[in-house]
Amino acid sequence: MSFILNQPPSMIAKEAKERAEVDGDEPAKKSREDYKKQKELEEARKAGTVPAMQDESGKDINPHIPQYIMQAPWYIQSKVPTLKHQRIHDEKKKVFASLEKWQKKGIKEGPVATKYRKGACDNCGAMTHKKKDCLERPRKVLAKYSGADIRPDEHIPETIGFDYEGKRDEWKSYDTDTYNEEKQEEHEKLEEAKRQLKTTKLDQMIESGETSEMKARDSDDEDELKYADDVDMPGQKFETKQRITVRNLRIREDTAKYLFNLDVNSAYYDPKTRAMRGNPLQGTNKDPSTSYQGENFARATGDANNMALQQKFAWDAFERGADVHLQADPTKLELLNREYKQRKDTHEDSKKDAILNKYGGVEHLQAPPKELLLAQTENYVEYSRTGMVVKGQEKAVIKSRYEEDVYFNNHTSVWGSYWSCGKWGYKCCYSTIKESYCTGEKGRDAAGMEQSAVSQMLGDVGEAAGERDSETEEPVKSLMEQHQEKLEKKRSKNKKKKSKRSKKKRRRKESSSSDSSESAESEDEEIKKERKIREYMKKQEAEEKRNALLLKMDERKRPFNSMVDVKEPNEEEMEAYRRRMKLSEDPMSRFLT
Repeated sequence: MSFILNQPPSMIAKEAKERAEVDGDEPAKKSREDYKKQKELEEARKAGTVPAMQDESGKDINPHIPQYIMQAPWYIQSKVPTLKHQRIHDEKKKVFASLEKWQKKGIKEGPVATKYRKGACDNCGAMTHKKKDCLERPRKVLAKYSGADIRPDEHIPETIGFDYEGKRDEWKSYDTDTYNEEKQEEHEKLEEAKRQLKTTKLDQMIESGETSEMKARDSDDEDELKYADDVDMPGQKFETKQRITVRNLRIREDTAKYLFNLDVNSAYYDPKTRAMRGNPLQGTNKDPSTSYQGENFARATGDANNMALQQKFAWDAFERGADVHLQADPTKLELLNREYKQRKDTHEDSKKDAILNKYGGVEHLQAPPKELLLAQTENYVEYSRTGMVVKGQEKAVIKSRYEEDVYFNNHTSVWGSYWSCGKWGYKCCYSTIKESYCTGEKGRDAAGMEQSAVSQMLGDVGEAAGERDSETEEPVKSLMEQHQEKLEKKRSKNKKKKSKRSKKKRRRKESSSSDSSESAESEDEEIKKERKIREYMKKQEAEEKRNALLLKMDERKRPFNSMVDVKEPNEEEMEAYRRRMKLSEDPMSRFLT
C-alpha cells in the first residue's frame, strides 16, 4: 500500500500547464523499475522491516489497510498520506457535557412569596412548575384560591446536553473537590501518624542500641512493598509486546470437566453451575485415584467431614448441658472434642486390657492374618476388560427396612396378592380375611362357588325386577295424562261427526275433503306417539326399581354396568321423563301419589 495523489482533472491540467510553461517539456511517466521499487517498499512495510507510513499528524498508518480505504477522495485535496476521510469530522462530533459540570439543585434561597402569582402552580403556588408536575400533597383548597402557604421556587438546571449514559450516570454533577478534600485529609493524617510512630520506634531502638537490625528490617519491608505488584498471580499471563495482563479462568492445558468422558450415560454435567456431579471416570479402565473424580468427591474432602463431625459433637454436648457452639466459640469446642476423644480412647483401652487380663487370648490378637500364613485366599474375583468386577466381591443387595417374604399361618403368598369384589386377600387360598389360616385349594373352590352364587343372585334380582315391572298395574295417571285422554275422546267424537258431514259436503266443496284427511293422519301420529311415551315411562319406572335394589346391596357385591350402550334420548323419552318428574310447585303432586 502506498500513497497516490488523487486530484481533480482541472488541477491536473493546471499543474501540467504550469510545468510546460516553466520547463517546456511534458511530465515524465513512471518507469517499470519505479513501480517495482514501490511494490518492494510496500512488502517491506508489511513485513515490518521498514517503518510504516505516517499521516499529517505523525501517526503510523497500518500497511495492511487496502488501497481503496487509504486513498483519499479528490475533493479533500490532500497532498500527504492521511486517514482523515475515514474518521468522524470535528463539526459532526456531538459535544456532551462533562461529568464534572455541576448543576445546582434544590430550593432557591431568599424570601418566599406571600401571595399567589399568575402562572404559578395551582396546588402549591411555586412558579417553577405546573399543577400536573407538582410533587406536593393535593390540597383541599388550592393555593390559587386560598393564597396561603405558598411554597418556594426550585432551581431550574440549565439545558446541558448529555448522552444516553450521561443522563443515567449516578455520578453526574458530582463535585470531585469534596472527595479530594476528604480523602486527602484522611491520607495526610494517616501518613503523619505513621511518621510519628516511626520516629518513636527509632528513638527507642537508638536508646537500646539495635540500629543495625532495625535498618535491615526496614529495608526488607520496603522491598516487599516495592515488589508486591510484580508478583505473578496464578491464572494470569503478561504479554510483553502488548504490555497487557490477560486473566484466564483456568489453565488452558487442563482438560475440561465435560471432556473426561463423552459417554451420554456417564456422570451428569450441569453447564449452568459448571459442576460435574459424579465421577466421570467410573466404570472405565482409567485410574480414578489420580485424576478428576467429580464435584461431589471434592466437596467431601479436606475439612468438610471434620466440620460435620464437630457440628454433631456440638449438638450432642449441648443436649448434655455443655454450653458450646461451632460458630460462636470454635476453639473451646475443638479443645473439648480432643479431651473427649482422649478419654474415650483411654476408656476403651482399659476395658480391653481388663477383658484380656481376665480371660486371656493376647496371642490370638497378635497373630498375622490367614492370607499371610497360608499364602492364599478363598476370595475369587473376576474382572472385565474395562476393570469392572464381573464375579466375586459383589456389592451386597440393599434390603428394605421392612421384612420381606415372611408368611404367617401356613400361607404361601403375602397379604395383598389377591383382589376380588373390592377386597384384598391371599392368592394361595383366595381368603379376604387378614391373618386368617390358609385353607389352600379348598378355600379357592369355596371362594369360586360364592362368587357364582352372588352373580346368580344379581341375575335373579334383575329378572324379578323385570317381571314385577310387567305385572305391575298401570301407574296413577297425572293431570296431564287425564287431560290428554279427554282430548282424545273429543277428537274421536269429532272424527265421527266429520265423517258423516263429509258425505254431504263432498259434492259441494272438494277442498274440505283434503283437510279432513290430513287431520285424521295427524291424529293417528299423535296416538302412536302417546303409546311410545307410555312404554318409555314403564321402562323408566322398572329401571328405577332395579337401581333401588342395587343400592340396597353391598357395593363390593354390586355388578358392573360397563356394557350399557349410551345413546342420546329421543323426543318421546324426554316427554316421558318430564311427565314422571315430580314438581314441588304442583299442588296435586302429593295428592296423586
